[in-house]
Amino acid sequence: MSKSAKVALTGIKPSGELHLGNYLGAIEPALELANEYDAYYFIADYHALTTVRDPAALRRQIDELAATWLALGLDPERVVFYRQSDIPEVFELFWMLACIAPKGMLNRAHAYKAAVDRNLEEGLDRDHDVNAGLYNYPILMAADILAFDTDIVPVGQDQKQHLEMTRDLAGSFNTLYGETLHIPEPLIRDQVKTIPGTDGRKMSKSYGNTIPIFAPPKQLRKKVMSIVTDSKGIDEPKDPDQCNLFAIYQHFAPPEAVAETRRKYVEGGLGYGYLKQELFELLEARFGDQRERYFELLAQP
Repeated sequence: MSKSAKVALTGIKPSGELHLGNYLGAIEPALELANEYDAYYFIADYHALTTVRDPAALRRQIDELAATWLALGLDPERVVFYRQSDIPEVFELFWMLACIAPKGMLNRAHAYKAAVDRNLEEGLDRDHDVNAGLYNYPILMAADILAFDTDIVPVGQDQKQHLEMTRDLAGSFNTLYGETLHIPEPLIRDQVKTIPGTDGRKMSKSYGNTIPIFAPPKQLRKKVMSIVTDSKGIDEPKDPDQCNLFAIYQHFAPPEAVAETRRKYVEGGLGYGYLKQELFELLEARFGDQRERYFELLAQP
């Protein structure tokens, strides 16, 4: 599909090793934007400073994130791929927006409210361990978006507030200084793909239940084989819609294989060990070459 003149912007915060949940929920749909829009992708390294305190770790995570996206198919010849900290104008715009941003708006930001709620639940001061970076996070996000005359920002339902704040700040700025900033529109992703982790809960680093995208074969196989299932035997009928293993498998197998596996679940005759081996082979086929490219990129100075 040929690109339109519209600009779509995606920010990616370096946060450590990426897993299959990240790939399905964020990376794959973001890569598809390049087929329809003038796509801009940036590594949000300054946003990461709100939580990362180890400079060496942050540098490593930035390199790993860039290598991941490039290995998975991000083509710098077709898109704009940059590091947030390399664009000083973003931070100039941040300050101008900060000077018109109502404090009450920042008080309502989801991330700040969540931190306050946790503190109050634990009997701590409401702003315990809350830094100004977290508090001003929505303003920097607005600057990221508005600095590039962005038309489209893909967001999930839980991220709509950030874009609404961006639009409000742009409107206030234009009222004061004339029509200067382009007001973006959301691209709402209502059905974000999610998959369970190896223990059945949502796949998340905080749960320690992830399957890394670029895990070496031995580690990958161990992760897949650790997926929790029930104790039903090969010949017993099973419910695919209640099975963690099937929930992951269906995203990586061809449609006809998914349909056949679903039938075998319902009728009986399929063992979990066999399907785990099949899933391992599917993941190795899907990401094996990309894993090699990933480590090649990391090895470059």
